[in-house]
Amino acid sequence: MVNAGLLMSCLRGGELFHSRNLSPRPHYPSMPKCPKRKSAEATGEAGNVDPEAMKEAAEEEEEKKVALFSVFGMTCAACAGSVEKAIKRLPGIHDAAVDVLNDRAQVIFYPAFIKEDTIRESIEDAGFEAALLKEEMKERSALTCRLHIKGMTCTSCSRTIKSALGAVPGVQKAIVALTTEEAEIRYDPMIISVNRLMETVEDAGFEAILITTGEDINRVELEIEGTFSTRYISMVKNSLEALPGVHNTDIDAVLHKITISYKPDQTGLRNFIEIIESTTSGHLKASIYPEVRGKELHRNDEIKQYHRSFLLSLIFTIPVFLTSMVFMYIPGIAEILDKKIVNMLSVGEFLRWILSTPVQFVIGQRFYVGSYKALRHGSANMDVLIALGTNAAYFYSLYSVLRAATSENFRAIDFFETSSMLISFILLGKYLEILAKGKTSEAIAKLMDLAPGTAILLGFDSEGSLVSETEIDSRLIQKNDVIKVMPGGKVASDGFVIWGQSHVNESMITGESRPVAKRRGDIVIGGTVNENGVLHIRATHVGSESALAQIVRLVESAQMAKAPVQKLADRISKYFVPLVIALSFLTWLIWFLAGKFNSYPNSWIPTSMDSFQLALQFGISVMVIACPCALGLATPTAVMVGTGVGASQGVLIKGGQALESAHKVNCIVFDKTGTLTTGKPVVVRTRLLKNIALCDFYEYAAAAEVNSEHPLAKAIVQYAKRFSVEEENYVLPEALDFTAITGHGVKASVRNKEVMVGNKSLMLESGINFPVEASEILTDIERNAQTGIIVSINGEATGIIVVSDPLKPGAREVISLLSSMKIKSIMVTGDNWGTANAIAGEVGIDTVVAEAKPDQKAEKIKELQMSGLTVAMVGDGINDSPALVSADVGMAIGAGTDIAIEAADIVLMKSNLEDVITAIDLSRKTFFRIRMNYVWAFGYNIIGIPIAAGVIFPFTRFRLPPWVAGAAMAASSVSVVCCSLLLKNYTRPKGLETIQMSQVIVK
Repeated sequence: MVNAGLLMSCLRGGELFHSRNLSPRPHYPSMPKCPKRKSAEATGEAGNVDPEAMKEAAEEEEEKKVALFSVFGMTCAACAGSVEKAIKRLPGIHDAAVDVLNDRAQVIFYPAFIKEDTIRESIEDAGFEAALLKEEMKERSALTCRLHIKGMTCTSCSRTIKSALGAVPGVQKAIVALTTEEAEIRYDPMIISVNRLMETVEDAGFEAILITTGEDINRVELEIEGTFSTRYISMVKNSLEALPGVHNTDIDAVLHKITISYKPDQTGLRNFIEIIESTTSGHLKASIYPEVRGKELHRNDEIKQYHRSFLLSLIFTIPVFLTSMVFMYIPGIAEILDKKIVNMLSVGEFLRWILSTPVQFVIGQRFYVGSYKALRHGSANMDVLIALGTNAAYFYSLYSVLRAATSENFRAIDFFETSSMLISFILLGKYLEILAKGKTSEAIAKLMDLAPGTAILLGFDSEGSLVSETEIDSRLIQKNDVIKVMPGGKVASDGFVIWGQSHVNESMITGESRPVAKRRGDIVIGGTVNENGVLHIRATHVGSESALAQIVRLVESAQMAKAPVQKLADRISKYFVPLVIALSFLTWLIWFLAGKFNSYPNSWIPTSMDSFQLALQFGISVMVIACPCALGLATPTAVMVGTGVGASQGVLIKGGQALESAHKVNCIVFDKTGTLTTGKPVVVRTRLLKNIALCDFYEYAAAAEVNSEHPLAKAIVQYAKRFSVEEENYVLPEALDFTAITGHGVKASVRNKEVMVGNKSLMLESGINFPVEASEILTDIERNAQTGIIVSINGEATGIIVVSDPLKPGAREVISLLSSMKIKSIMVTGDNWGTANAIAGEVGIDTVVAEAKPDQKAEKIKELQMSGLTVAMVGDGINDSPALVSADVGMAIGAGTDIAIEAADIVLMKSNLEDVITAIDLSRKTFFRIRMNYVWAFGYNIIGIPIAAGVIFPFTRFRLPPWVAGAAMAASSVSVVCCSLLLKNYTRPKGLETIQMSQVIVK
């Protein structure tokens, strides 16, 4: 956590600092929006930090409250959306959910930033009545675990699991994603355990596999070779659990596998392997369990199962199809098939019965199991429709065959081909659907592939001399290991350089196209490529703590998050299956009664059936053509592909909510420093107002600014080094009583002289005499889009330091392209009006708000929203976080601060302005795909159900046989997934390529 004194200095002038200067750990965005404390309450006098106060502030900052409000006056989903939007615009809101059916609103918020009354007033300002029902403190011990779930087929399954988990005491929130086949559960470990959560999922009729418990521990699986005796099992378990940091061990003697939960900062994999082998005197050998990710392994198994089931069903279905629809027209074969066995039972009917039975009850067993699980929990899914449709066809055919076998004059008409072909087509559709769904998450697989397979571990003796080099599996790296990286090799883990110098290509992680110079003390990121020199790196973050793992988790979490547009589909799918069953029965009844009372001519009835059988076929066709799966897959598959494509483009999108909001954006608010400009200001000239040596002037100014992390302060300190003989070992005089004044500058005592460095407002408020000449100089500086920093010594304005922060390449072109996309651009900055107007003029922005403090930026965002605009905020500093949270879409520059990144909805990893256009364009194209998916999903059902019900049959004599209806149903899901996969071919707008070409510099 950044100390309060430092925060104050960082907030000055609306500028920002870079987190890389504060921590050796590269930080990447997490899902929650948690605003950080920006007050100086935890500081003592003269800017000294009170550790106890800081600790208390940190604890207060982490606390959340949950408040439940009763909201009156809501009539539809639009009302609920208005309430939710009004709440989420407030600063300090973590999350909000509005239930229009029960007139409730649940709000998770940070009490250090906002109170319940403010939230209630916001709801009332939106036009509704609100009353606080209850509130409770969020336990800081709450964890979020993730489970991989087997057996889900449609949204009804995911809804069943979510309901079951939500009813368990201790579960605060549960998200179940059909496309990723995962559940993300926030729970209180003091009330419920992960094992109980898994049991709940299994009680609901599904299989659960633990991915992570959410605890601050790692989990590893080791494969054991050798004889697994009871004695060895006991010895190994006791030895492992005696190690420091080991929480739990689970030994599976059948699979020869040991699962160990441990704290990575206390122990590691190599220790476990060594203990296992030494404890058993070498009789057991341990290695990392084959690394195939759980859901990938399950998906591969599922693909094989559906492929095998489909091929097996074809073996039986093809003869059934041939005997019922082909051989009956071939002389000779037709006579054999028509030969009677018992009474009126023919050879063909008997063969179809025998061949279709294993398809119905063995190959189609999965549909019975799925139906039972769904109905047991009071819901209905796609399996119920399939089971009802195929059973109706099979058991009517069975009745017909048995009656023919016991009658001398009843001629059987069977539909065995309907049930067997229906199951075969559905299996084919599911096989193709799973294949396609597997391709939607390729982005994560590519990210995982960035990590190298092996690493060179260096061994040192007690005197620090290198004694060994050992090639090990990169997964065996532990904290504080020293790793050697050769030229052309990949960095195996996050860490810092302790020896050597080189250039490292970080484009695959940060998007920085040029290799970055690295030498002793510099940070490196796992998965990046060493270009030329040899580096020795000390590992600091391994396994799940690495930057690469954080990015993977972000993308995975984003792919689980639902877009608001999906709520409608979820609501429809909830009632879809019961409605389809009712329509199916109604269709059969209408056609049956019409036939019974001769409401249509007998010529409409095919020669091979009677009116009852015709009605039955219409009813079965309606039942099997309707597909709830397509509706459930329409949004999440597009979001999965869209977020994956965004990650490959260096744009990290935090889920469906961000995607949906981004495609509506028609106004973008830009911060200036670090966003429109490079954020790396440099001193360009100095104007002295008193007779003083330039070296002494900069010595005073730099001594006062050296304690600040502000970019302007760093520019002054760096420039001051030029006046030292030894630039690298430049030593400044000590600054006492350092104080940072938010938005203005700093004060300090240097060599018994009071030194102030800051803007004009600071000087005027401090009573410093400011000559007319200085005002004219400042006006001229601001006119040239530069910043003037005034230095006063002992109460007199002594000089002005002119600092320039150059525009980012392509800034003007980006603003122009946004204008062509009908998006309004506004600049809001904490800098002075002169500089702000000059920069805005250079890039082509007409509307400017300058000298804005952090809360004023957020207020400006709200003003724009109240005028009816959908607003995106682009920023990169601590002072931007309130505005990022308030905006409909917050976009953080990837090189900015941790706080800005956490507060944002979208992170631009490359820190390029053109990625703002990429994010909006990608979101628009993603939502175009979502709309197309709904056209496919609703189109199949809206057009297909009436055709299957025989609406056009009286006019065209065209009817949809059940097996064709089943094929159409299977095709609907496949078409939706394939439509989403077309997003993988996404290309950025052509205008951005022109910007990139203009940035090429020829040296």
